[in-house]
Amino acid sequence: MTGLKILHIEDDEQTAETVRDSMTIAGDSVTWSSNGTDGLRTAASSEFDLIILDRMLPDMSGIDIIGKLREAGVDVPVLMLSALGRTENRIEGLDAGVDDYLTKPFEHEELIARVRALHRRASGQAHSAVIIFGDMECHIKARTAHRQGQHIALSPKEFELFKYFMQNAGEVITREMLLRDVWNLNFDPQTNVIDVNVGRLRRKLEDGFDGAIFETIWGAGYRLLAR
Repeated sequence: MTGLKILHIEDDEQTAETVRDSMTIAGDSVTWSSNGTDGLRTAASSEFDLIILDRMLPDMSGIDIIGKLREAGVDVPVLMLSALGRTENRIEGLDAGVDDYLTKPFEHEELIARVRALHRRASGQAHSAVIIFGDMECHIKARTAHRQGQHIALSPKEFELFKYFMQNAGEVITREMLLRDVWNLNFDPQTNVIDVNVGRLRRKLEDGFDGAIFETIWGAGYRLLAR
């Protein structure tokens, strides 16, 4: 897989050069924005295959930028780079809507591998624009959720959860699966982040409608039911 068009939003010139050199060697082209304002403007005015986003920028945080990107309908994969590598830092970034999180300093090979993996995942979902299960619809490209024809407003992470449940509708989804496939974590951070987010999603999808659509299977996980 070569020839990706990448936007890199990063204020540190040395890091920007490192990323550019790595991805150019891999056959990709990189457009660099040195601050969040320019990065948002560039992301909205041109089409990119992937965005690499620094967490700490002089004019706004990467957490704020990912929210603005998603609000503006920019749904390309986003890889966040940060010197903040604690578990809670990664969870905060992933909860905000980034698709992967890589700490600095990083190896060139890992950066390239993460970019390739993100693009493969996004490309694999492109053929399925809408997933329908029971009275629910998941519009992947528009990143919207509907039940009985009504739009359900979801945060970026809630939408990722909803999409994952819809893609695995009727199957038992374990905490380990959610940590690995939605939060991109290969370990349990020993927090209630999954229970909190599933609870929020459940309330939004069930309040005002007849019948529960989430089944909690104690000791196992959750299952999405059709109504």
